[in-house]
Amino acid sequence: MVVTFNVTGGEQGGWAVLHVSGELDLVTSPVLRQRVHDVVAEGNHCLVLDLSEVFFCDSSGVGVLIAARRLIRSCQGRLRLVLPARGAADGSHVNRVLGALGVRRLFDVYGDVDAALGDEGEPLSA
Repeated sequence: MVVTFNVTGGEQGGWAVLHVSGELDLVTSPVLRQRVHDVVAEGNHCLVLDLSEVFFCDSSGVGVLIAARRLIRSCQGRLRLVLPARGAADGSHVNRVLGALGVRRLFDVYGDVDAALGDEGEPLSA
């Protein structure tokens, strides 16, 4: 798994963006968990997780997403996920996994990073 990080400035409301690609599983989930904690520790409480290039996610990956939501909410922050309907080859695997587990409704989901960063964009329906 590869995780890259950047913070968008001022006009976008100061959102931090983590771009995640590859597999989100038992081996790689701790890396994402740590990056989320690092971002929050740096004072970024508005976070976009771009998961559009994640092609596999297991229950440990879902656990990290739920833990990230809990952490961000405890800081009165906001978490948005980027899970395009068609991404990472033939569709967002993470989107399907979250839907199958019945937890997708817990997240504000957007089709791309630009929509997630915009204040006027509405999340995609569950």
